[in-house]
Amino acid sequence: MFSGRVEAIRNFIRTWMGRGYEKGEAQSFWYQLLHDVYGIDTPANFVQFELPVRLKTQKFIDAYIPSTKVLIEQKSSSEDLRKAKKQSDREELTPYEQALRYSSGMKYSERPRWIVTCNFKSFLIYDMECPDGAPFEIYLENLEREWPLMLFLVENVEMKLRHEKELSIKAGELVARLYDLFHDRYAEPNSVHALTSLNVLCVRLVFCLFAEDSGLFGEQKGEFRRYLMDYKPFQMRKALIDLFRVLNTPVEERCVYEEEKLLAFPYVNGGLFADMGIEIPTVSDEIADILISECSEGFDWSGISPTIFGALFEDTMNPETREAGAMHYTSVENIHRLIDPLFLNSLKADLVRILQIKVESERKRRLLEFQERIASLKFLDPACGSGNFLTETYLSLRKLENQALVELYGGDRWLAGDFSPIKVSISNFYGMEINDFAVKVAQAALWIAEAQMMRETEHIVSCDLAFLPLRSFSHVERKNALTADWSKIVAPESLSYIIGNPPFIGKKTRGLEQKNDLLLAIGQDSPHPGNMDIVSGWFFKAARFMQNTKIRTAFVSTINVTRGEQVSLLWKSLFEKYGCEINFAYTPFVWNSESQKKAQVHCTIIGYSPQSDDSVFLYSEDTAPVRVKRLSPYLRDEETVWIESRKKPLCHVPQSGIGNKPIDGG
Repeated sequence: MFSGRVEAIRNFIRTWMGRGYEKGEAQSFWYQLLHDVYGIDTPANFVQFELPVRLKTQKFIDAYIPSTKVLIEQKSSSEDLRKAKKQSDREELTPYEQALRYSSGMKYSERPRWIVTCNFKSFLIYDMECPDGAPFEIYLENLEREWPLMLFLVENVEMKLRHEKELSIKAGELVARLYDLFHDRYAEPNSVHALTSLNVLCVRLVFCLFAEDSGLFGEQKGEFRRYLMDYKPFQMRKALIDLFRVLNTPVEERCVYEEEKLLAFPYVNGGLFADMGIEIPTVSDEIADILISECSEGFDWSGISPTIFGALFEDTMNPETREAGAMHYTSVENIHRLIDPLFLNSLKADLVRILQIKVESERKRRLLEFQERIASLKFLDPACGSGNFLTETYLSLRKLENQALVELYGGDRWLAGDFSPIKVSISNFYGMEINDFAVKVAQAALWIAEAQMMRETEHIVSCDLAFLPLRSFSHVERKNALTADWSKIVAPESLSYIIGNPPFIGKKTRGLEQKNDLLLAIGQDSPHPGNMDIVSGWFFKAARFMQNTKIRTAFVSTINVTRGEQVSLLWKSLFEKYGCEINFAYTPFVWNSESQKKAQVHCTIIGYSPQSDDSVFLYSEDTAPVRVKRLSPYLRDEETVWIESRKKPLCHVPQSGIGNKPIDGG
């Protein structure tokens, strides 16, 4: 798979080694790099040269890639990329500072996500999402090994996400139609048993559809469809029951007289098909047609985003049930707002530094250590819903692992018996969720994510890796996080991070049971726990769980925890009793949900722990992150002064009651 690319890279290195003049050869250099190394058919339509930008006078950007928002400042091979040089206005600027100046003159929507300075001999790469990070450098002679580090030149993350969203939305619509049609076929459609059975049935069907399109049921795709097509609609109920039974039976334990078409399916394991007591209704002609023609034959499930689809899958539930549980689902972008500053940015920077080690034996030793380190990380989402945070975190770690595997095994056929190159496992991901259906969706989403990433690893190691039967298990359990003992889910001393998006329920909209759960979760840690939003319960429980550990926590929350009386009720105890500090936070932003019924609320993201950070950042939608000395719970760079409620005025004036609250009938 890599032989053609490797030869193209070697030829590119030979062509440009020891040469490079900015004005005469820059375009040829970048055209050949984009075409030969990164596979862009028509580079002239992909990259723009001498792009005008208006500052005090007209200036020209050397090169700009609009689709991936990469700004390139090119220099001749004789120039030092780290050295400042006097400009026409007599100011001395490095190439990077020149690029920043050009960026300031661009439309905000066009400003670069990446800045690359280049002198033909090396590339200095600046990630504008990591304001405190040093650039990483790639030398021309090392391009054969390090070319994956510049895939950002051609891979538009936004376009990829948009495509995954479109697929996932379509998948969600198909499942919703099946859900509604099956629902009406039950004898008692609204009974607890029927609804639970329907949820399990939908999850199993989605897994089968994904498995046949991903090659998990065999190299020849479409196994599930061909199996169903052998039956008429009125026979499909029994066909599904038989299939689920076989998928749950190890190959060596199957009856030798089983039909051949059933024996062709692999053993799945993992508990997905274990419950044979679920109720499956008869299949109508319409259900059969949608399942075979639209879901199986007419749609490719292998490309869905498990992170996004998990949220959309939830939309098959009754909307009133969803609202009652205050289930809102975080977008991929918002998930990265939380996990990137919490741990992912640091891991990415570590990997870049390791890949730049010139001694091969040392580089590979450090890569193996890095792989073991990320594989040891454990995550808990105590309000996981359909598993968005856990799934996206798993995908992000596996992408880092695959980058390491490119260096360790890429280009060579990998032969090592039963030893697997993959170390990061979904068994390190723990979740609590009160809704049983969401638990099953989260488990399925993690399995789908694991299968997708294994396929990517197969391309790297040039070897088939067996996904089924499932060997790794997620620990997503049906629990009420406010009343559950978290240590029975995962031991605090082994946990690395607590992440998630607890429910958005204010004190005026919660029910009596939710209020009682909150009071139990907070206990004596706050003088007036009844005046707090329900999310506060998660903040308190996480603070206790982090004591005497290295765990760090970050939650998405409504902005209520950063203003008004809730600040002192919540944060005073977290700061003074549990020694917590805010490690990073976001100024308020509008919620962006992936569910079809979007939540119109303003949120913040707060990372906190009992550990201090040398670098504390305040993030914003509109400006670059700002490094601050400290963050108060009011999300300001200042010492914390507790503004607490009081009933008596400071001076001799009449005492007010409730203020201007209109309670006199309107």
